[in-house]
Amino acid sequence: MRKITAGLFISTDGVVESPEQWHFKYFDDELGAAVGALLGASDTVLMGRTTYDVFAGAWPAVEEAGGEEAGMAKAIGDTRKIVVSRQDLSFTWRNSEQLKGGLIEAVTALKQEEGGPIGMSGSVSVVRQLLAAGLLDELNLFVHPVARGAGMRLFDELAGPIELTLLSCRAFAGGTVHMVYGPAAA
Repeated sequence: MRKITAGLFISTDGVVESPEQWHFKYFDDELGAAVGALLGASDTVLMGRTTYDVFAGAWPAVEEAGGEEAGMAKAIGDTRKIVVSRQDLSFTWRNSEQLKGGLIEAVTALKQEEGGPIGMSGSVSVVRQLLAAGLLDELNLFVHPVARGAGMRLFDELAGPIELTLLSCRAFAGGTVHMVYGPAAA
């Protein structure tokens, strides 16, 4: 069975909204390597429409520009990208497709397909639903040393508790802590 691993930038007070406005101050080589390893290990990326729009609006141009991040941009472009949306979508970025059917049923089927790990970056509403359904195998939280005070929090909309097990924890020199959680043992 394929493994689904999600990664989120999060503030110390649990805010995951608009990390592009606050997380770059803390971005360093250690954080970059951890995030790169997370997506780089995946042969499929699952994301919500909003995250897809952000990625598709940035990564193809980064690849075309040929700078320092062009290799990562090409790798993401070459990876199969599956977008979760209730709206019919059309795509301009290569290797992009829309998830067909209901989220839980379709992701359950996706996990049964042949292939490697499925990565996620952002896509908070999808992460929440997969956590609640027990379909997320790893939740990577990159906790930044900042309290936002306001904004969407990761666990604001849970119907009930979700038990997790800490798999690993590592502090980076820049102050970000990388915590990896998995489902609680039965």
